[in-house]
Amino acid sequence: MKAAQAAAAILLLQVNLALVTVPAGAQQPAQPAPGDSSQPEAQNPSPDQQSQTPAPPPQTVPDTPAPATPGTSAATTPAPVPLAQEMKQQQPLFAPPTPFHVPMPHSHNPLSPYRPSTAPELDLSNSPRLENLIRDGKIYVSLRDAIAVAVENNLDLAYFRYNFPIAQTDILRTQSGALANGVNTAVVQGTQGGFSGSTGGGGGSSGSGSSAGAGGIVQSTLGQGTTVSSFDPFLTFRGYVDHTVVQEPNQFLTGVPVLKTNTIEVLSNFSQSFPIGTNLSINYLGQRVANNSPEYGINPTLYSNFQVLIQQPILYGFGIATNERYIRIAKRNAQITDLSFKAQVIATVTQVQNIYWDLVNAYDAEQISQRSLGFANKNLSDDQKQLELQAIPAMQVMTDQSAVAAAEGNLTVARASLRLNELLLKNALTKVDDPTIDEMPVIPLDLHADPDPNADKSMDDLIAEAEKKRPEVAIYQMQAEIHKQSLKGINSELLPVLNMYGLYAGAGTAGPKNPDCDLTPQECATDLPTGFPSMFANTFNYSSPEYQVGMTLSINLRNRQAKADQFRAVLEYRQSQISSEQQKKNILFDVRNSKFALEQKQANVGAAQKARDLAQKTFDITKQEQVLGAKSGLDTLNAESALAVAESALDTAQTAYEKAKVDIDRAIGETLERTGVSIDDAKLGVVSHAP
Repeated sequence: MKAAQAAAAILLLQVNLALVTVPAGAQQPAQPAPGDSSQPEAQNPSPDQQSQTPAPPPQTVPDTPAPATPGTSAATTPAPVPLAQEMKQQQPLFAPPTPFHVPMPHSHNPLSPYRPSTAPELDLSNSPRLENLIRDGKIYVSLRDAIAVAVENNLDLAYFRYNFPIAQTDILRTQSGALANGVNTAVVQGTQGGFSGSTGGGGGSSGSGSSAGAGGIVQSTLGQGTTVSSFDPFLTFRGYVDHTVVQEPNQFLTGVPVLKTNTIEVLSNFSQSFPIGTNLSINYLGQRVANNSPEYGINPTLYSNFQVLIQQPILYGFGIATNERYIRIAKRNAQITDLSFKAQVIATVTQVQNIYWDLVNAYDAEQISQRSLGFANKNLSDDQKQLELQAIPAMQVMTDQSAVAAAEGNLTVARASLRLNELLLKNALTKVDDPTIDEMPVIPLDLHADPDPNADKSMDDLIAEAEKKRPEVAIYQMQAEIHKQSLKGINSELLPVLNMYGLYAGAGTAGPKNPDCDLTPQECATDLPTGFPSMFANTFNYSSPEYQVGMTLSINLRNRQAKADQFRAVLEYRQSQISSEQQKKNILFDVRNSKFALEQKQANVGAAQKARDLAQKTFDITKQEQVLGAKSGLDTLNAESALAVAESALDTAQTAYEKAKVDIDRAIGETLERTGVSIDDAKLGVVSHAP
């Protein structure tokens, strides 16, 4: 009888080994997961055999999507239960959040320029879209859901959006002739977890930027050149009333021992500069002087003077290119800000995708650990019954107890990892911490992503797309262009200062006859008008004009500072060209590296799939041999442990493959197209389409 059983076991073993060696392309039924009772009847184990099969994951949450068997494709992944399908197919039930909008201060009120402005208060409430993902105290989230919620809630994007109004303030500032402060457009990485690969962004340019060098502060020549006067008009008033008493040592000049003088003076000035370098200045002076001296024919004396002065540089400081250089830098910085925001969105979406796939990996790992623990507990229970019948040694039960303890430890670690990855995803999808959301488990609805068409593209095609779509390429080109345009402004600084100017002035004098005049009648006589209106009219009626045209020339006979700055600006421009080329090389390397990584991860998945299939078949054979008496429970336990390790390795390989697909999309600049993210939606912080 024992010989017959041994022969049957050997025959069954040979049949199973033959099935293992069937070519990959041959048609064969899918191998069931441990505990699957849908096998053909010839291989369907008896009830005793079924007791050795790993228990399926406990369905304590009936609306939780069943975990995919590691190694299965998206087409063979078990369909989620109805609630999960409903979560993916339902229409959004939320009101959209308030779009991000910070308008530039503008008012027709003439007092508005002298009052402080404020930006709208922060909206730190989480997007209502997140609430639509919650059912029965759990968050059911697909990959598209995660991306859409991140676009609306992620603080990295919320922080970067303020760079747009900051760039506009720089344009407004430079339109007055002031320096550009620059915009910090580096990619923000404040969210925990998920970053991988190169996600560099551009940097804003400033007319007075500096950085720490080996010998101290290193000042850039970017934006340097001749002094730019303010394009804003300035109106200045100055007035005073003065009373002066002077004791005279000799009365011959004043006629009084103590000279008392009362002076009232008003001075006004209007000045404005223009982009061509022209400066206009208009001055008006009004004065009334009264004293107690009898030596003046008129008292008080009224005097006014009007003057128009126009200055035009001919060499140094001439031209729009020189005087509007800060405006061009600020406008370029605004364009760089737009491109850098695209780089920020790509980085954030890439980060969220990586966090999501890490969550899927942790979710599957927890399911695998649950199945292993279930099998270990079942095996221990069966062996304890066998021990009671004295069919196995007590050492076998101790081994089973050790396996249960190890499985419980693995499950504890897996659950802790799942909890951490849930927190990382919730942190990336929320603006503020919500204790109620913190305690909610997260159920991923997408266990596999769609195939990535970039996997089949040639390296040349990927590089060509990256050169067109990566925002960093345009950013560095613009920065090199800023340096090139800056050369025009700094070249003007080499020239001598040659200014032409023209002046026109008019004056008016008036005053009543001094009643205390003790001079001769001829000396006390006057034909001047007596009142302010006549004096004011004479100032502008061309009765007392003055013309003046002239020039000033100033030459620095060595000109070392300007020459050094100009040549340094050329050298820095060459460096910016090198930086642009280096960035192109970095992008090419990034694309190649991502392509190679994708191919490697894809091969790893294939290898892990084969290892998992082999471990599954080994487990099935060992389980059947145990029933026939050719193997012990320990052998089956070891085979199940090897199967769990193979499933975990496959799950890890699939996660790495999904993240490699994410990375190659980032490397060629197709992340937003692949995920359906609109850059306009990202700027407003409102996703207009349903995920």
